[in-house]
Amino acid sequence: MMVPAALMLLGALTAVVAPRLLARADWPDREPVVALWMWQCVVVAVLLCCALSMTLSAAAAWAAVRGHVFAPAPHEVVEAYALSTGNPWAATTAVALACGGLWTAAMLVREVVRARRRRRQRRAELLVRAPLLPGEEPGTDRLVVLEGERADAWWLPGTAPQLVITTAALRRLKGRQLDAVLAHEQGHARARHDWLLHCSAALANGFPQVPVFAAFRDEMHRLVELAADDMASRRFGRLTIALALVGLNEDRGVFGPCPTPEAHVPQRVNRLLTPPDRLTAARRLRLTAAAALVPVVPLLVTFVPGLRALG
Repeated sequence: MMVPAALMLLGALTAVVAPRLLARADWPDREPVVALWMWQCVVVAVLLCCALSMTLSAAAAWAAVRGHVFAPAPHEVVEAYALSTGNPWAATTAVALACGGLWTAAMLVREVVRARRRRRQRRAELLVRAPLLPGEEPGTDRLVVLEGERADAWWLPGTAPQLVITTAALRRLKGRQLDAVLAHEQGHARARHDWLLHCSAALANGFPQVPVFAAFRDEMHRLVELAADDMASRRFGRLTIALALVGLNEDRGVFGPCPTPEAHVPQRVNRLLTPPDRLTAARRLRLTAAAALVPVVPLLVTFVPGLRALG
């Protein structure tokens, strides 16, 4: 039972230490895509620790499970894990982790169902405000213009994604600013940021007492916007996308002294106007490789006793 306990300890340590290290680092805002990858690897490592610990705990608690898990392994490998049937803590741990896994799957399904319901509702509202002309089919137009007094633009994901923009935004955006907004929203669609947001929301809502999942959700919302800003700025320049953000949000009070739900917009504008130096390609590669190794550690902890027995 040492390996399941070590995996649980490793998962808890990763969940506590990794978010603090990322919060103190100065590079996530400079390289949001690498930071997104790092956060995903950290969360996958935590979930992997729980899944492997559940499997080994179940193998220790029930001989039938142990027979399936270690079916192709020689007797020496089974002995190396010191799994003894009848351990009450093993059964309790396995059941608790299995319930957590089922709850996680249920939360993810619920989040996807809710997202699809919201998407269908928004598309229905869009058809009411912008009805199809004779001969048009739903989803054929990638750009929909709505009559509205509030400057706004958003992307509707799905099998036929659409960019929706109001007439007020068209009047306010000058020059290539509209193209920059288009590129920003298309960046979200190409990178499938909606799936990152769904997964992070499912974990945070399903386990509100686990800080790493709440931090994961908050950082996903922030980093996907920075990544989309960078995608747009590479094509149209940082000043263009910064002016477009100001034009779309200046009537919402986000630049005033009182905090608003869009308080991150001024930070994004400042970042675009005073861009930090990017990391070197070598350092980005090192960070990407280091992040990829984080989920490998639970696998090493799990397989080292068996490999040592075989060696």
